[in-house]
Amino acid sequence: MELSEDVMSDVVKRLRRAQGQVGGLIQMIEDGRDCKDVVTQLAAVSRALDRAGFKIIASGLEQCLQNGEEGSPQLEADRAELEKLFLSLA
Repeated sequence: MELSEDVMSDVVKRLRRAQGQVGGLIQMIEDGRDCKDVVTQLAAVSRALDRAGFKIIASGLEQCLQNGEEGSPQLEADRAELEKLFLSLA
């Protein structure tokens, strides 16, 4: 699966945001910040990673459906693989 430039740019932007959030999270833990603040930041990191993953899978599914011939074994295999990937993020 190849990602379009727009999708790749969006995914990289989301991952860079998550990277910054992880750095902030580490600093919060090292500084002994309140548990509620740490968990809130952890949830934000998790959402950012989930969104990046879902964007990749959605793009793959779109490509699969556009390029595949309905009922072909390859299309069915691609759908099954994307479903498995999607469920791994859920």
